Amino acid sequence: MKEPAVYIMANKRNGTLYTGVTSNLVRRVWQHRESAVPGFASRYGCRMLAWYELHDEMTAAIAREKQIKGGSRKRKLALIEAMNPAWRDFYDDLL
Repeated sequence: MKEPAVYIMANKRNGTLYTGVTSNLVRRVWQHRESAVPGFASRYGCRMLAWYELHDEMTAAIAREKQIKGGSRKRKLALIEAMNPAWRDFYDDLL
């Protein structure tokens, strides 16, 4: 079952951030955590799911991802802090 989502991975609190979009959040976060797909997130150790947002349609998720990526780092940190002030890894909550 597809469930479009936008997410932010981090390597630590206030560390390097990676913003992405997916149709399967559990699988995609697992790929980041295991460095299964080479790229920015695996190179910088972004293995913690710090923030996510579910959407009904992929087009809405893609638009939201573009909005977040186009914003400042400060705005990304504010999104995380609003949903996850303790900066805990949400991955286990998804399982």
